[in-house]
Amino acid sequence: LRFTDFYSTCPVCSPSRASLLTGRYQTRSGIYPGVLYPGSIGGLPLNETTIAEVLKPLGYATAVTGKWHLGVGHNGMFLPTKQGFDHFLGIPYSHDMGPCKNLTCFPPDIKPELMRMSRGGNAGPLKCGKGTTYEGGMREPAIAYWPGIIKPGITHEMASTLDILPTLARLAGAELPQVMLDGVDMTDILVKQGKVGLMCVFSLYYVSYFEYFKFTLSSFSAFHSSTTPDKDCPETAVFKAHDPPLIFDLEADPCEHYTLPVDTPDIQSVLQQVKTVKKQFESSMVFGESQVAKGTDPNLEPCCNPECSPKPSCCQC
Repeated sequence: LRFTDFYSTCPVCSPSRASLLTGRYQTRSGIYPGVLYPGSIGGLPLNETTIAEVLKPLGYATAVTGKWHLGVGHNGMFLPTKQGFDHFLGIPYSHDMGPCKNLTCFPPDIKPELMRMSRGGNAGPLKCGKGTTYEGGMREPAIAYWPGIIKPGITHEMASTLDILPTLARLAGAELPQVMLDGVDMTDILVKQGKVGLMCVFSLYYVSYFEYFKFTLSSFSAFHSSTTPDKDCPETAVFKAHDPPLIFDLEADPCEHYTLPVDTPDIQSVLQQVKTVKKQFESSMVFGESQVAKGTDPNLEPCCNPECSPKPSCCQC
């Protein structure tokens, strides 16, 4: 089953991975702002419950293959094997951040990193790419495959990485973590080709999605999306706040070329609904301590030659 409207909660790696694994916005777990580095002191807090930790009590074997990018920490305290996973084969950060053996080197993310041109992927008709609040940075490819259970086809229902944990929990018969979850159960979409009803997805307070409308409160670009001729994409573009927000009908205009007028009755009605849901969302948000703001310590960087000196410059595989 192919999703046409599947979203990440953030256009960069560490925060989006935190929300995928926990079913919670990254601001709750403290994986903000930006990303973690090889020597980051912080990481995904151990009191957060991951998908692996939800499934382990039922006897599931769990493993991570590829990029982790949610911290290493002292004595590897934040690595996957400390977060409910039985095995980990990969690297703990982006392949361009430090030593990386070819055997375990994987692409940095599933978002198109346009700065790498043909090696970084392609956003197709979507605007910009990784690191930006445009559709090329927020919309994700997603396919659900379960022969005999999920019928092949296409769904235009909106879903996000937040929904993976609660969906897997229901399908497995597992208990949900006793914390505030932001994702919703997608089982009806997967097995009944049903609908989830009205739904909002937020991205760090910059973008709101409601049905097929996108409300851009602030737009920003990124060096990840340089090399494209679109002047809104590279990091040289100016951060822009929008009041009233820019509104796009993504069903008719997925490329974000044409903003909708905000003064029409139907748009005003939808805008009011978004404001109401956003206010409820913000009132429920308790920000976790920023793990990124804890800074870095070169001594924490993984080294493939532990006895070498000086670190980290000698840690080249």
